[in-house]
Amino acid sequence: MESVLTSITIRSAQSKAFFSFALAGSMLIPSAVRAQKPQIKRPNIIIILSDDMGYSDIGCFGSEIKTPNIDRLANNGVRFTHFYNNARSSPSRASLLTGLYAHQAEMGHLATAAPHEEEGYRDELSKNAVTLAEVLRQNGYSTYMTGKWHLTREMTATGDRSNWPLQRGFDRYFGTLNGSGSFYDPGTLISNNTLIAPGKDFYYTDAISDSTVKFIMQHPEDKPFFFYVAYTAAHWPLHAPEKEIEKYKGVYDIGWDSLRVLRFNKLKKLGIIGEECVLTDRGVDVPAWKDEPMKEWQARRMEVYAAMIDIMDQGIGRIISALEKKGELENTIIFFMQDNGGCAEPQGTKQPEVPLTEEQKILKPIPDDAILPVRRSEYTRDGHYIRSGRGVMAGAADTWVAYGEEWANVSNTPFRLYKQWVHEGGIATPLVVYWPAGINNKGTLNKEVSHLIDILPTCLEITGASYPAHFNGKEIIPYEGKSLVPALKNKKIKHDFLIWEHCANRAIRIGKWKLVAKVQKQMEFTSADENSWELYNLEKDPSETNNLADKYPGKVKKMAQRWEKEAIRIKMKPWPWNKETNL
Repeated sequence: MESVLTSITIRSAQSKAFFSFALAGSMLIPSAVRAQKPQIKRPNIIIILSDDMGYSDIGCFGSEIKTPNIDRLANNGVRFTHFYNNARSSPSRASLLTGLYAHQAEMGHLATAAPHEEEGYRDELSKNAVTLAEVLRQNGYSTYMTGKWHLTREMTATGDRSNWPLQRGFDRYFGTLNGSGSFYDPGTLISNNTLIAPGKDFYYTDAISDSTVKFIMQHPEDKPFFFYVAYTAAHWPLHAPEKEIEKYKGVYDIGWDSLRVLRFNKLKKLGIIGEECVLTDRGVDVPAWKDEPMKEWQARRMEVYAAMIDIMDQGIGRIISALEKKGELENTIIFFMQDNGGCAEPQGTKQPEVPLTEEQKILKPIPDDAILPVRRSEYTRDGHYIRSGRGVMAGAADTWVAYGEEWANVSNTPFRLYKQWVHEGGIATPLVVYWPAGINNKGTLNKEVSHLIDILPTCLEITGASYPAHFNGKEIIPYEGKSLVPALKNKKIKHDFLIWEHCANRAIRIGKWKLVAKVQKQMEFTSADENSWELYNLEKDPSETNNLADKYPGKVKKMAQRWEKEAIRIKMKPWPWNKETNL
């Protein structure tokens, strides 16, 4: 490892002093000393990220969905109850892998969207940001990834692959480059650097789990490994095998109103929220369950969603078993988190189901080895027309349905709003940390305020890895996050602030205070939005129900000024701000 490290400039985890470290118990030992002693086995790291799931969607955070394996990690680890993401897929993934705010990594919006000319919004992972995989590989780790990448716009076989996983630090990769797709036949399915077609009886969540197990079992025992497992569950479309959906038959017949209350009460019983927390109102466009005319269809959507999470949890169980078989579980730290809150996007649910036309009834098979484009085909591989709209029963390969705002409101219990917004419903995620060798206070809750930017520095401290000042000829931006290791030892961590911008929605948290604003129309910022700030004391009002902006105008002004200052530094501005009015 030393010969590799001499080719790059090294920055220590918390300062600009130049040396490398290794971890021994709770002590960091300089490399010069380490060379005189036997090498201590460094821990493996697995980061598991799920997709489009809400705060209360796993059992150990209040859900009725069966997640015994995630719950096992929580019961033998620590649950962080005030952990944040970036409200959407690509920005969250950029922060997770780089320790930077997404805009610093040029991922301010979405990798598969049209690029913007402004810094911060080019939506192609910056070469001035180094990934955790690149850092750990330079420090002697094997690096693996399975699942969703979503950090490059280039997804063709003949295009620029410089931002594909293998070119950004991973030794092996199986997964998809784009943001969403069929679970039975996803586009941009990749094995290492090669586009491939799925095999018979393919289901993407199981393929991610099984490939993860395979890579773990094939990993040589003389090296530690870093593994990034990025599930697409439970992103739309709602796809799951019927036998898994059947487990939840009837569970959701009680409807969203009753289910939100059940989850809210369980969150309180678990101690995740306190008595001061208020259950927010259902979304303004969500009817009372008693008034819902399509109860069977609505319940089916949530049954499939639950099955998707259940299948992911089963896969996590197989990953745990593989670690046990290899004798590596005790020496592995596992993180579980989510990329954004529950998704209220109405994909495939706006219009009522209509009968198929005669043309749509004609089977149009796609060759088994055909590689589908990024966006879904009009037909399934076996030739069936893909159906969507209100009334289409979700689950099968020939359907394209989301669970909508109605059930996203349940997923985000007890919070307001959803994915894309930066109110708590969009950015609050459970974080489960499992580390047998490093956590003594097992099964506990941790209320330290933290963020995806903290994962990279946490891994650096745990592994003793050194962070580069320069990499591949590029000057590297110093990471923004703080290590969570002190919190794992019941000590405090303190961010001066945490900041967000997505689709022109803005927020900043300083201590217990959060200043947040949402635009009237996503991606369009007007003069009417400039002073639409809301102010909340999250210690007393964690679900953002009591806006104190009028009561404390001085605090609003001061926090807004801090947001402005940091937003410019972090490249959250100028876009999407109105250039003509300089807002």
